[in-house]
Amino acid sequence: MPRWLTPHLPGSMIDPQPRREIHPIQPMKRLKYLISLGIIILLAALLLGSSVVLPSDQTEQVRAQTRNIEFDYITWTLDALQVKLGGIALGAAGYLPAEGQRQVVYDYLDLVVRIQGAEAELNRIYSDPAVQDPLGASADLRLILDDLYRQRLDVAPLAEEVLQGQISAAASGLDLALAGQALPPVLYHSTPLPLALIVSPREVIRQDENISLIPDLTVDQQQALEEEVDAALNVSSLVVGIGGVGVYPTMVMQTSDLGWITEVVAHEWVHNFLTLRPLGVSYLTSPELRTMNETAASIAGVEIGHVVMQAHYPELLPPPVEATTPSQPVEPPAPPPFDFRAEMRTTRVTVDQLLAEGKIEEAEQYMEERRIFFWEYGYRIRKLNQAYFAFHGAYADQPGGAAGEDPVGAAVRELRLQSSSLAEFLNRISWMWSSGQLKEAVGE
Repeated sequence: MPRWLTPHLPGSMIDPQPRREIHPIQPMKRLKYLISLGIIILLAALLLGSSVVLPSDQTEQVRAQTRNIEFDYITWTLDALQVKLGGIALGAAGYLPAEGQRQVVYDYLDLVVRIQGAEAELNRIYSDPAVQDPLGASADLRLILDDLYRQRLDVAPLAEEVLQGQISAAASGLDLALAGQALPPVLYHSTPLPLALIVSPREVIRQDENISLIPDLTVDQQQALEEEVDAALNVSSLVVGIGGVGVYPTMVMQTSDLGWITEVVAHEWVHNFLTLRPLGVSYLTSPELRTMNETAASIAGVEIGHVVMQAHYPELLPPPVEATTPSQPVEPPAPPPFDFRAEMRTTRVTVDQLLAEGKIEEAEQYMEERRIFFWEYGYRIRKLNQAYFAFHGAYADQPGGAAGEDPVGAAVRELRLQSSSLAEFLNRISWMWSSGQLKEAVGE
C-alpha cells in the first residue's frame, strides 16, 4: 500500500530480485508469446499507420515552424515494443498472486511520488534567485533522482504488465473481448508525453491541425511558436498538454493517481479497439467524427476504469453515497461557489454566436476577458482561444464545458443511455462512419 494511505503490504516488489526466480517459459506459454508477438507487430504497424495524416498545404506551412521539434513516434514505438515484448516473454505478472500484483502497482505509485517530489525540488532550486550555484546545490539531489530513475526502469514494466492484465480482464468481463482476449491486446507505456500544437481557423472553431511536439518545450518556446504560426497563417493556435496517445502500445502520462491511470489506459485502448472498426478509421474525416470517437472513448474509459478499481483497489474509491429513506428529509445540495463547466459552456456558446456573426475580433477580446475571469477563480488557463475550444470541445462525455451546445456529444451520451451495456454501446457506435448515422440511431 502506498505510504500516503496505509503501511506497505508485505513482499515489496521494488527489489527486482523476485523476477530472477521466474521459471523458464513452458511450450504453451512460448506459443502464446509467439502469437502475441505476431499480433503486436501487426497491430503496431496498422495502428501507427492509421495515425498518419495526408499533409495539406496548411500542414506543410505549419510544419515549416515545427519540423525540428516534432515528436519521433517511430523511435518511441520501437523502444516501447521492446519493453512490452520483454514483459510478454517473461510473463512475470502471471506468476504473482493477486496481493503480489497489487503490491507491484502500489510500489510503482510510491516510486512515482518520490520521483515527482525530487523533480519538484530540483525545479525549485533552479528557480530560486537566492541560489547562486544551482548545479552545486542540487548535486546530491540529482544523484538521488538518477537512482530513482534506475529503480523505475526495473519496476515500471512489471507494474504496467499487471495493470494491462487487470484492464484486459475488465474488458473481457464487460464482453469486450474475443475468447477472453481483448483485441487488440491492452498494451501501454508510461512516458513523458509529447505536446500537441492545435491549429484552428479564427472565423470558426475547428481543429485543422494537431502536430505532436517534443515534450520538453518551455512555456516561452510554446508561446513563441504559437505567435509564429498565428502570424504566418492568420489562424488560432495553442500548444496543449495531453494525458495519453492512442498509438500502439499506447502512451500514458506518468502519475501517481491510479484511478486516472486506469481510466486513461482504458480510454486509449478503446481508441485502438475503434481503429479496427469504421468509426476509428474515420477519426480524421470530420470534427463530428472526432467528437464521436473521443466521447465514446471517454465514456468507456471511465466505466472500464471503475471496474478495475472496484475489483482490485476498492480502498481507493470514494465512499458510496448513503441512501435515504422516504421519511428522511433530503437537503438540496448547495450550489458550488464556482461552476467551471457551466461558465466554460457559457463562454463557448457566446464565442460560437459571435463568430457566426463574423465578429472575430470581438470574440477574441471576449475570450481573453473570460480567461482573466477564470484565472481569478484559480483556473490557470494560459490562453483561451479558438484552438482551445477546438481541442477540448471534442471530449463531450459530460454535459457543458468546452463543448458548449455541440449536439454530437449529447447524441453519443444518449446512445449510451439507450444501450443496455457498454459492449452494446461500443458495438453500435464503432460501426458508424457518419454523424448522420448517430442521429438516426438516437431518433433525432
